[in-house]
Amino acid sequence: MGFQQGLSGLNAASKSLDVIGNNISNANTVGFKQAQVQFADVYANSLSGASANAVGIGVKVSNIAQQFTQGNISSTNNPLDIAINGNGFFRLSTNGAISYTRNGQFQLDKNGDIVNAQGAHLTGYIADSNGVLSTGSAAPININTADIAPAQTSKISGVMNLDSREYVPGTQKPVTIPPVITPIAFSPTDPTSYNKSTSVTVFDSLGNSHVVQTYYVRIDPVTTPPAVAGSIEWNVFSTVDGNRFDATGALTPAASPASPIGKLAFDNLGKLIGANPAYAPTDPRALHFKVPVASGAVTPINTTADIRFDYTNSTQFGSDFSVSSMKQDGFTSGKLSKFNTSKDGTIVGSYTNGQTKVLGQVVLGSFTNSNGLQSLGDNQWAETAASGQPLVGPPNSGNLGALTASATEDSNTDLTGELVNMITAQRVYQANAQTIKTQDQVMQTIVNLR
Repeated sequence: MGFQQGLSGLNAASKSLDVIGNNISNANTVGFKQAQVQFADVYANSLSGASANAVGIGVKVSNIAQQFTQGNISSTNNPLDIAINGNGFFRLSTNGAISYTRNGQFQLDKNGDIVNAQGAHLTGYIADSNGVLSTGSAAPININTADIAPAQTSKISGVMNLDSREYVPGTQKPVTIPPVITPIAFSPTDPTSYNKSTSVTVFDSLGNSHVVQTYYVRIDPVTTPPAVAGSIEWNVFSTVDGNRFDATGALTPAASPASPIGKLAFDNLGKLIGANPAYAPTDPRALHFKVPVASGAVTPINTTADIRFDYTNSTQFGSDFSVSSMKQDGFTSGKLSKFNTSKDGTIVGSYTNGQTKVLGQVVLGSFTNSNGLQSLGDNQWAETAASGQPLVGPPNSGNLGALTASATEDSNTDLTGELVNMITAQRVYQANAQTIKTQDQVMQTIVNLR
């Protein structure tokens, strides 16, 4: 009798409708992966094996396979929303139990941990206080919202052009034309005593800002022959917060003659050939000086470290004085203002003092057989023997996909396709019901034979 075939077909079509309905119901579920029912025919077994004329006894569901194809990426306003573009799963930890998901909707809990809606912790590589990642093993990522400590200035990088046409202050004549006139003694309050000046803001060890002003005075080669014959030298004077100091870091009393912090030398092609005192023999174009050390209200800056003033790439051409760049490496304290996740999963925090620091790195896990994963609900899967062990690593490396911040991955359910599949499954259900009805009519005919 053919009731078994029709009944198995009804069950299979019903299961297909269940899967299609589940796909459609999750059309708006972030990170959802649609499933597909796979069928197999059924034959009766005997001790002698299946006959060549054996007729199948129906159909069965052999597998419900999820389709791990890429969903569309949609932008959001939450910086903790993260989408995976490519292969891989976010690695979650719930009290030590590991699960995997494609749903990248995350938020911060009260402890600063990155969690999903169910409270599972997003795992990755942890960064220390200096922003150095520990890539040994993945652990729950915590966003450290503590203020970033200040750093005192240790280096000032200046690129400028000193005008070779400048006179020695007080001469009003080129340096090559006699008579020699005694230059004017430098004073920061007397603009005629120096050629040009520029300034830069530096920071002490407590994060307080101070203004370092540098003044450039061309040296008369007649009265002060250069150390290298044919070179042109400039004295560099400096003040911090208006207070004069010398290369040793000693403040210069207002009544005392000013002492330069160093000297710059250029060759006849306008190229910087050295600074004195040099920072190091291997770095002769970096001027080395000390900023005054704090010892009461008189001294303006709290630092015991030397400051390196690097003039590399500075020139002395016959063109107007110009400053191309003036940078320093110190900063004041700062508060975390925002953070962002890069393609490789690195979470970088931005602070109110303009600094950035690595806060952690998201990792992804991939499997040889993703269809072997066990579905846990809540858009999460668990590792099984069939899936194989995960390969865990940073995004955008190997076969792992890249991350997109402030975005989520849409469900990969194809609504149009699923609606067509629903119509097909409905017709299959009706056809199997019709085979049962037909078989019933055949039996009725046999029963009514006289």
